[in-house]
Amino acid sequence: MDRTQGRTEQHEQPTGGSAPAAPTAPATPGTPAAAGPARVVSLTAGGFALTVNPVDGSEIEPLRPGTEPALPAKRDAAARAARTAAARPPALPGPAALVRPLQAREEERERLVRLLGRGRSVRLTGPSGSGRSALLDAVADRCAGLAPDGVVRLSGFGQQQPGELLHALYATVYEAERERPGRIELLARVREIGAVVLLDDLEMGGTALDELMRATPECAYLLAATPDTRAPSDDSHIEEVFLGGLGKADCLELLEAGVGRPLTDEESAWAGDLRFASEGLPLRFVQAAALLRQRDELNHSDEDDEEEEPGVFEERPRDAVHVPLPTLAEGAAPAELLASRVSESARAALRIACALGGELPHHAHLPALVGDTHADTAVAELLACGLLTPVGTRYRLAAGVARQLEEVGYGDTASEEARTAARHYAWWTGHASVVPERVAAEADAVLAALAGADVVAAVLLARTAAPAFAASLHWEAWERVLRSGAEAARKAGEVAEQAYFHHELGVLALCEERLDRARAELETSIGLRGALADKRGTVAGRRALALVVDRETAGAAVSPPLRLEAPAPGAPAAAPEAVTVATPTTPTTPTTPAERGAAAPRVAPSPSPASSASSTASAPDSRAASEASTTRVPPVAPAAAPAVAVSAEAVTRMTPVVPVTARSETPTTLSEVFEDAFPLDPKPAPPTAPRPTAAPAPAPGRRRLVLLAGAGALAVVALGTVVSLALSSSDSGPPAQGPAVTSTPTVTAPDPTVANSGNDPAPEPPVSAPPTATPEPGQSAAPTPGRSPVRTPSRRPSSTPPNSAPPTAVSPSPTGAQPTPTVTETVTPSPSATTTQTGTTTPAGSPATGG
Repeated sequence: MDRTQGRTEQHEQPTGGSAPAAPTAPATPGTPAAAGPARVVSLTAGGFALTVNPVDGSEIEPLRPGTEPALPAKRDAAARAARTAAARPPALPGPAALVRPLQAREEERERLVRLLGRGRSVRLTGPSGSGRSALLDAVADRCAGLAPDGVVRLSGFGQQQPGELLHALYATVYEAERERPGRIELLARVREIGAVVLLDDLEMGGTALDELMRATPECAYLLAATPDTRAPSDDSHIEEVFLGGLGKADCLELLEAGVGRPLTDEESAWAGDLRFASEGLPLRFVQAAALLRQRDELNHSDEDDEEEEPGVFEERPRDAVHVPLPTLAEGAAPAELLASRVSESARAALRIACALGGELPHHAHLPALVGDTHADTAVAELLACGLLTPVGTRYRLAAGVARQLEEVGYGDTASEEARTAARHYAWWTGHASVVPERVAAEADAVLAALAGADVVAAVLLARTAAPAFAASLHWEAWERVLRSGAEAARKAGEVAEQAYFHHELGVLALCEERLDRARAELETSIGLRGALADKRGTVAGRRALALVVDRETAGAAVSPPLRLEAPAPGAPAAAPEAVTVATPTTPTTPTTPAERGAAAPRVAPSPSPASSASSTASAPDSRAASEASTTRVPPVAPAAAPAVAVSAEAVTRMTPVVPVTARSETPTTLSEVFEDAFPLDPKPAPPTAPRPTAAPAPAPGRRRLVLLAGAGALAVVALGTVVSLALSSSDSGPPAQGPAVTSTPTVTAPDPTVANSGNDPAPEPPVSAPPTATPEPGQSAAPTPGRSPVRTPSRRPSSTPPNSAPPTAVSPSPTGAQPTPTVTETVTPSPSATTTQTGTTTPAGSPATGG
């Protein structure tokens, strides 16, 4: 039998995953069996109905129509008083505790009451042991009738986020049993609360504190914090009141009240030195008064004790030993000396508190944990010595006490004490007679025992404490114990317990609208229970997962993702690929005499029909080329290109463009849409192999203009051929033993046949080029003897007489396609030094004469 339990081992092990059974008793009709499942509680969490089932896991379902809870009502004055009394630390067994006076705090108290009466929020800052909690008690008595909802006492110890504080404020003001509202409803309810909120042991600041105050605009806060706590933001408009130490006279008065007698001169001098060392903190003088009381008991200073004759069998020696005053170091750090003079049960309680991180269990647990039936009186003894301080409804070790005790060996048995506390709490939290509210009051001690226990005791404690925390609506502790239990179950290899913890975490996340987390936890639980062939647990998990899917679907319907809209019905359809057409050159302003001479024929009137047709067709042809070379992407319409005059060279130059996209099906994803509209590498295709595309049929009028322009260009080509032959034959220095190169391109153009009118300027001979160069369509392919390849071509008009060459016959194309030049090269070695050249066109900048 475990000494901490006081019961047999059968009460420590739960049967079938249920809570531990109560002591066996004869069953009576109408009463449930002792071994039945414990604490099946039904709750309302937001829009869900939650049933806390400790056996298979909690079950959750949406609220049925007509079962929604009514609007909660606020508590009256009597109910608020009862709630406030329940929030205070419990009464301790043994002699009544000594009431300590509030020394030298009247000015601070009046200032705080005045600011709170104006609706201002105040932050009371002071070091640990400065008496902040005692000052809050004095302020609470003076502010009872300031606000319509009275005074609310809350504890911020361990609270880093405002969520749980808002729920605690809601549960204090409203009568809402077994109901935890959702976030939207919670914010709507707390906004209507008008109360003076006294928040002790504040541990949050900055944006978290701003969120708390914005959620409750009708509340005035008195926040007690240490200087290490994060400061409020600059926009919070919180008054700051600093609480310092006491003066020398106040310290002496407090010390005399604690000892119960006047101080001697030696004690007064010692108290003065202590005040200087401790900066006048009231906690140090409470502990100093305990040291003086213990010294008086050891020195037998009472007159009644001196008159008695010591007996032979008494433990007290016959000769009394005089105990001197504590040193200044012992007075500044008195925990070791105070602990050495208290009872053995009190020292055992201090060891348990050190093992639990400073948390002292409720005095009702100390007899089972210590093994002494009178150990419950140790709390009052430690509190009178100043080693404990109240925190909400429980007690903790005072500031600095835990560190001082661990230095002298009180933490050496921490692991054993934590394991003992964990096994005790596992039995107690799972007992059917313990209500969830009592378990919630011991939440910090339970969590501390869970953190220091071994994996087996941790799994057992988490399994029994989790349903109690869920039923008490203390969901922050519920989540912490579930995560600790899941980790302990994983280390211990308890797959069934691990599946239970993950299921509960998924249900908790679903209640708090954390859908991604809920899905992950529930899927993990379903997988583990499927491996164990647990049908009931798997069904419960799948039901909860179905609710997650429904919530996700509803959320997606409310806020659809960003999508690209389809083009308007009247918008032009996008072309599947770009069209290859002629690209006109950009007109520039002539700056040189040659350029001005070349540009003159385009603006001068000409009686030639071919020339006028060419100049008239320039603008439509350039506009058609600009429209054809533009990829139409709806809903942006292509802009019309301005009418510009282009040269004959620009009409015949072909610039194929790589199709933007070759996708045959409609894009379905956002990346495909952007890839179609904005290609990553739109490079032009090589000019030697343009992709054949079906060009749209031009209008009849535009087609005729294009044909006329082509006919004029062919007439210019014919004149250039004659001039080239004449210059070639008149040259006196032919190359020696060179091959004769004959280049005869054949050009087929649409109808009609147009002859040269004689007024067109004759093209100039081409510039010399290497013989191996590939001729382009419409240009000379052979070099001209006697010409320098580096000479800049001139655009000066030619003075060649008209009708120097026969007209070139042009046959119409039945398909209406663009002219297709065909170049045929014949290289025949000949001993003669004559080079025959036939060109198809002459660049616009070639000179007309050899000079």
